[in-house]
Amino acid sequence: MTTAACATLPALLASAFAARAPLLADLHAEQTDAYRLFHGTVEGVPGLTVDRYGELLLIQTFHQSLDMPAQEAIVAFYEGHFPGLIAIYNDRSQGNSRISNDLPAEQLEAATQPHIAHEMGVSYAIQARHGGQDPWLFLDLRAGRRRVMAEAAGKSVLNLFAYTCGVGTAAAAAGAKEVLNIDFAESSLAVGKQNARLNNLNLRPKFIKSDAFAAMRQLSGIGQPAMVRGKRLPAFPKLETRQFDLVFLDPPRYAKSLFGVVDLINDYPSVFKPALLCTAEGGTLICCNNVAQVERESWAGQLERSAAKAGRPIREIEWIQPEADFPSPDQSPPLKMALLRV
Repeated sequence: MTTAACATLPALLASAFAARAPLLADLHAEQTDAYRLFHGTVEGVPGLTVDRYGELLLIQTFHQSLDMPAQEAIVAFYEGHFPGLIAIYNDRSQGNSRISNDLPAEQLEAATQPHIAHEMGVSYAIQARHGGQDPWLFLDLRAGRRRVMAEAAGKSVLNLFAYTCGVGTAAAAAGAKEVLNIDFAESSLAVGKQNARLNNLNLRPKFIKSDAFAAMRQLSGIGQPAMVRGKRLPAFPKLETRQFDLVFLDPPRYAKSLFGVVDLINDYPSVFKPALLCTAEGGTLICCNNVAQVERESWAGQLERSAAKAGRPIREIEWIQPEADFPSPDQSPPLKMALLRV
């Protein structure tokens, strides 16, 4: 960051903080202490994000590193509003987006220790640095978790590509009668289990380590071939054919599977169709697409065509917008969330 940019940084932080004042008041009132304080892409410093997760102040850069004066300016500004937060800086400006900066021993210890953040009265495990890259709770998905909590009471919920199971935890806390979280990473599911233990839940969520395609094929009754492209499939967990009242689909931007490739730009239907077939007639499917270059209406058309072709037409589409800590001047945020009544 240049000297000139550093000089304007406190003013930019103050403007962003003032714009969030009504939202922060509402979030604090509902027992939420996890939110984005500065969204640099649209607030003046592209590639800089500042997030609060409970007692952690997580500063991240994705385009260029912050020098020490800039780091100190950020910490000093938020110390004036939230005294005592533990500030951690993760420089992810390298090409692979992995954290590249060292921390002093005391900060490193705090960064690698578990902490707790709260959202709508639900507790979530948070760690500023861990074996992966991304925070354990995606803050722009809060609006999706909020809607899940409004929909979940008394329903069976399937959480696909569950990551750390934030959606499943929210559903369980809101009174779902059953929650099934599916992800291929044992480390992510371990955090999900920790989230479940942190909350006084009336049910015990289920956690399945599996390729999501393999799980969806079994649940939907599509069937599982013994071989795919000449390769014998490994033994996946056995799942009975069944459907769910509420399905949450949040696939990664791009990922390889033995059954194909998750590609949110060119081939969302490959993951959408089996998720749709896991959704009960008259149920709800919430789909996410986090690729900025995908235009919302064209994606909606893709979903409608795929659903019609599968014989399960969409009866209603409702858009779920990220909340005000993720401002979007053109009302076209990178994260698109569509609630589908099917």
